[in-house]
Amino acid sequence: MRTTTLGRGGPELGVLGLGCMGMTHAYDTQAPRDDTTSVKVIHQALDLGMTLIDTADVYGPLTNEELVGRALKDRRDRAVLATKVGVLSRDAEGRPVRGPNGRPEHVRLSIDESLGRLGTDHVDLYQLHRVDPAVPIEETWGALAETVAAGKARHIGLSEVTVEQIKRAQAVHPVASVQSELSLWTRDWLDEVLPYCQEQGIAFLPYSPLGRGFLTGRFTTFDDLPADDFRRSMPRFQQDALRTNLALVAKVREIAERSEMGVPPAEGWGRICASPAQVALAWVLSQGEYVIPIPGTKNPAYLLDNAGAADVELSPADLAELDALPTPEGGRY
Repeated sequence: MRTTTLGRGGPELGVLGLGCMGMTHAYDTQAPRDDTTSVKVIHQALDLGMTLIDTADVYGPLTNEELVGRALKDRRDRAVLATKVGVLSRDAEGRPVRGPNGRPEHVRLSIDESLGRLGTDHVDLYQLHRVDPAVPIEETWGALAETVAAGKARHIGLSEVTVEQIKRAQAVHPVASVQSELSLWTRDWLDEVLPYCQEQGIAFLPYSPLGRGFLTGRFTTFDDLPADDFRRSMPRFQQDALRTNLALVAKVREIAERSEMGVPPAEGWGRICASPAQVALAWVLSQGEYVIPIPGTKNPAYLLDNAGAADVELSPADLAELDALPTPEGGRY
């Protein structure tokens, strides 16, 4: 896979990474976990050149970092390992809670706990999962900067932030990356945040670049979602909205059918069309330098399909049609 860097001057990594959340969290959670396959998917991602491996302490909670740690036990040096801090999963008594926690003492404690679960002495990227409105970002970011000074993190990044928040963080310590949702049906960050990141040489890491799987064409009705899947609570997946949003998928599929892989097919094979997932990812990749999507999957076939997006070449006409897609029906959450 072709490579880029984690922003200007950052480490080299593949132009596509792997989001690991769904391996233990959020999607189809009542189905038996298949850690053996998930570990194989992480290994396969590294073999394909998808070297950015992204997790977080809140995924599971905690279990996702443990799984990633086991997968990287004998190949840590091949991964650009990223995790996150700043969202609570439980209170001091162990009761489930959900909300931001940007207190410096929480960051200082959490980095050591994450390193323990990941089985490593450092992460390549430590990210603030969400800004805590009760704590000045300068205080939280200062604590993340301490992890760099201590050698526990090589770089630090932000998630779901405004340009103003990035600037405030930059005044304390360089921002290596910004992770936010970006796809053909979530383009909120294209007006201000992504242009600012490009100007500053900050990597932009799109999560859910496939619209939480919707843009692949896998879901045509609300009932296609597993009974325990958190997407059942999301406005865009409600039946009326979903029916309207299928028009976006139809356009992506139409472009996929007339597009083809950038790598010539082997001798004796005919033209190989791109998949809808590959077109959707190729559009995200086209949004600028240092844009590194991290599609999540625990399925080896889907991983291989996603990796192929790096070889899809969309024409200017294709990109114009995709840019012109309407805003989807329903909010993000």
